[in-house]
Order: sequence, then structure tokens, then C-alpha cells
Amino acid sequence: MKPTHTLDIQGLRVTLPGTARPVLDGVDLTVAAGETVALVGESGSGKTITSRSALSLLPPGAVVEGSVRVGGEDVLAMDPARLRGVRAGTVAMVFQDPRAAVNPLRRIGDFLTESVTLTGAMSAADATARAVELLRAVGLDGAVLRKYPGQVSGGMLQRVVIAAALMGDPALLLADEPTTALDVTSQAEVIALLAGLRERFGTGLLFVTHDLDLAAAISDRVYVMYAGRIAETGPAEVLFTRPRHPYTAALLASTPRMDGPRGRLAAIQGQPPDLREPLPGCAFAARCPLATEVCDERAPLSSAAPDRPDHRAACHHSDRLEGSTVDVLEA
Repeated sequence: MKPTHTLDIQGLRVTLPGTARPVLDGVDLTVAAGETVALVGESGSGKTITSRSALSLLPPGAVVEGSVRVGGEDVLAMDPARLRGVRAGTVAMVFQDPRAAVNPLRRIGDFLTESVTLTGAMSAADATARAVELLRAVGLDGAVLRKYPGQVSGGMLQRVVIAAALMGDPALLLADEPTTALDVTSQAEVIALLAGLRERFGTGLLFVTHDLDLAAAISDRVYVMYAGRIAETGPAEVLFTRPRHPYTAALLASTPRMDGPRGRLAAIQGQPPDLREPLPGCAFAARCPLATEVCDERAPLSSAAPDRPDHRAACHHSDRLEGSTVDVLEA
């Protein structure tokens, strides 16, 4: 039977040496073919480790439980040869800083073609033709092949990195904050490019970001992550207009907007929990305006909204969160 999801993460738990609790604690996440899924949250919430698990790129010494299936196969159980094949063709990743992803001493053409030629997937001539095709798809001319990374702008280089990620015709594209190092204009161009490429190639896209407006603009569904756990997930439009977790509501309230009220910008008080301390209850309890005794004692299970089965939140008080973000902050 053909798998229904390009990426299917179930019960992923990652523990690192010297920590009192898992870095990822029972993460469930799916991406369907042709779907864009955003993974949002503060820095240190576990977004990057979650995305890299699709390539089995986990920190040294990590103890891992659960499954990470790509195209129906668990990458955590693959032998090295099969894993190389997945990394070369099935899954590709676009990293945050394009200049850190390329060798400044080699031409862009070499960067684009070496992965598929070294694995034997394409001949040198076919790889060059494919590279030219993809460069045109991302809005660049084939002449870029002869240039060095230092001879193009940051926005152009990010386009090159996206083209390189598509060389193996991947079923899944992982984008780890790919617009952070770019100016606003280049950011908009890259987002439009990713959306267009998804439509054209039918690639599943996992988009990692801390920018909620960006997530709302590009994604079909959103996962909100906090302290290594999924706090809330649902369709983008519904989740951002009717949040069911105080953390999501607080993130939305602290997002600056041109049409927002004047005055001091709202902020989430306190700090994320320390990995060196155990966490028996809700990870957000110490910073949550709705927290009660049960929140400190017992981690909440994910449950669906009464009228929205695809909108789930892990909160003991989700029933109090059907109002606006202001309601939550003033509770």
C-alpha cells in the first residue's frame, strides 16, 4: 500500500547526554505530498532537530525512540547505504545560511551537480542539463553555473541552494528558516518561489520558522512547538485566528503589526524550561496565565476542538481559549 504521508513522525523522543528530560518529547508530525507544513516556536524549542530527524541527522550520543518514516520507510532503522540514497534523492534540506552550505572555492555548477553524479544517479551531461532547468525554475540564468558563490548575492545564492535541493527530485523538502539571512524583498521572492515549486513538482515541504506571519502565508497546516513538545496543530487559518493553546495565543499577541495598538509590545514573561531540570507537568505552566495546580503535576494530552477534529492542542484549559489572544493574556 502506498504511504499516505511523505513524512510521518510518530512518538519521536530524543534524549541527549547530561539532560534531565528529552530534547524532543513524543513528537508526532506529518507532511503529505504537495503539502506545506510550518513548524513554529521560539529558538531552542526543538524545531531544527525535528526537521533534521527526517535525514537521521541527530546529535552525537542521542538516545532515540519512536519512528521517522519517509515514504513509508523508517530512516532511523536504515543501514548506511540506504540512508545515503534517501539523503541523495528522497529528502533534501535548505539551510538557514546559504553561504554556509556551499564551498566558496568551487563553482556553483559543481555544487549543483556533484551529489547526483557521485551517486551515479545522472551522467555529467544530464546533471548539467537538470541544473540549468532548475536554475531557470528558480529565476536564474544558466550562466550562474560558471560563477563562484562570492560572485552572486545572498538572495541569488539561496535560490541556488533551493535548486540544488531539487536536483534529486525529492519527495520531501526541509526548509530550516531559509529566509532569515535575507533582506525583506529577497524573503518575499524566496517564499513565492517555494510555493511555486511545490505546485510544480508536488513536493512536500516542511517549513521551519519563528515568523508566524510567514507561516500563515505559506502553509496549509501548522505545528506549534514548545520545549520539545507539540503544543498545538491545525489548519493555518484556523490556528492563527482561534488558538487553543496559551503559548500560541501569546506568540500571536507578541507579533508586531502595522495595524496593531500603539504602546509597548506584548512579551511572554519568563524563560523556557531548563533541559537540566525534570518536567513532570505542562512545559508552559511557569509562563502561562491560565496555569493551575494540575498543569504543574501532569502533562496535558493532545485533544481536538469539539467542532474541529483536525485542530488539536495539548492544554488542560483549551476550553477557555476560544476567544481572542487578548482574552488569554488578560485572563
